[in-house]
Amino acid sequence: MNPTETKETTEATEATASTVVKDESDATSEAQAFDAGTEDAETEDALTEDADETPRASSGIAAAAAAVVAAGLGVVALSGTWVGKVAAERQTLIGQIKTSQGGTPAQQIAAVYGDAWHTTALVNGVFALLALIVGVAVLAVPQKAGWVRAFAVAGVALGVLGMIVSAGMYFDLLLPLPTTGS
Repeated sequence: MNPTETKETTEATEATASTVVKDESDATSEAQAFDAGTEDAETEDALTEDADETPRASSGIAAAAAAVVAAGLGVVALSGTWVGKVAAERQTLIGQIKTSQGGTPAQQIAAVYGDAWHTTALVNGVFALLALIVGVAVLAVPQKAGWVRAFAVAGVALGVLGMIVSAGMYFDLLLPLPTTGS
């Protein structure tokens, strides 16, 4: 063997080995760079998702609850409330006290029954007005759920109907007060 061949062979082998090592280190650094890039992209995606979630739109639970309340108030306006009953009983008592000293039968009917009837109409009218206001407020806010709008519309419709019935009661259009024969 020629010493130059051995030297050239050794140099070629070392060059090949260094190229392989260099190629492996380049591949490793490229893989690490790719992994780092992937991690950076994943981290960036996670941050973007967090940023998107931060200013979340409201879930609409307040509007949904208000719509149900509007419908409930509308039903209460038509059926009456405990508050209306207590106010009517109070007016009945006041009417009895006023007419205990004497008065014509027409005055007694108006004081004992008429005032209580009108008080009931006023209380029911207030509940109808509340149903109307809450229902319209819910309808003014854009909703995603169809049932929320349905409850709000029901609250508005019952509120309007309650207002009509209350006005008819208050102005004695539906059922006038009884009159005396004299």
